[in-house]
Amino acid sequence: MLGQQTRWSIEVIAVDDFSQDGSGALLDERAELDPRLSVVHLERTAGPGNARNVGLAKTTGEYVWFVDGDDLIAAGALDAVGSVLAESEPDVLLVDYEDLLPDGTRGPSGGTAMLRSASGRGLTLADAPRLIDLTMTAWSKLLRRDFLIGLAEPFRSGIHEDIPVTCAALLSGRIRALDLVCYRYRRSRPGSFMATSSIDHMAIFSAYAEVFGLVNKRAEAGDPIATPAVRSAVFERAISHYSAVLETGALRIPQAGRSSLVPGEYRRRFFDRMHADFLRFAPDSFRIPRTAKGVKLWLIKRGSRRLYELLAPLNRLRVAARGKLRPHDRGARASLP
Repeated sequence: MLGQQTRWSIEVIAVDDFSQDGSGALLDERAELDPRLSVVHLERTAGPGNARNVGLAKTTGEYVWFVDGDDLIAAGALDAVGSVLAESEPDVLLVDYEDLLPDGTRGPSGGTAMLRSASGRGLTLADAPRLIDLTMTAWSKLLRRDFLIGLAEPFRSGIHEDIPVTCAALLSGRIRALDLVCYRYRRSRPGSFMATSSIDHMAIFSAYAEVFGLVNKRAEAGDPIATPAVRSAVFERAISHYSAVLETGALRIPQAGRSSLVPGEYRRRFFDRMHADFLRFAPDSFRIPRTAKGVKLWLIKRGSRRLYELLAPLNRLRVAARGKLRPHDRGARASLP
């Protein structure tokens, strides 16, 4: 990022989460050469959510962009996003990304068409509820600093820590979209949370419980953003995100029993919780679509776990046949993360 030439003033705050690989020392060396970079060293490892909170507290800029340590900013992205921010001053700027796959190839995000249809105009989530289908990550958007702080929604601990922040921002903010690849996401990197089979992925349920609570609170208060269409879109996004986590293949970990983010012995528990959330949180306005995806949603509603497990591989083959997935990466983008 620091190597890019840009006409915009930037600051880079690197948070060393008590790393043991020497990266903290490398950052210090780089900071001595570039005054735009400052380094914060933490005394204990507390995860990405805490690191983002610490970094945000140190910022002085008008906008913030949370970049994960193993990913890349695309060439020219700083100038592109700077121009849009200066012109329109949104609360949230959504940007496109591409996957960097382990074999060195690249893959599209899957959200390019949606970003293109929304670009060039200011929006709220009520204007375009399906924007909620874009990736639930902090790195795929730039946020106005004062707006983000005003949300009073710090990043949580553990995995899926940015879901409540992302949803709160989309529900509250003036949104712009940029259909340009600005970020390069390194997918399936060994050691990454999102490439590790773990029961910790159950945290996605508590993350969306917070989101449902926020949406319901707004609806009860008569907030115009919480339209029936928005409530249905948020609900469908949550259930789809659950199923993507359940179906996504992780790096093979012998003790996990199978290649999945959710270890084999916890898959039934995960599905049962997904079914319970469907019954508990489905808004009256939600209708299951008459599509292949709708069949999956119907099985989740019915609690038909065995049939769901049987059909999941067929669904991944269907999506792969449509060109959305590479054969060696099936399951990795059954739905945007």
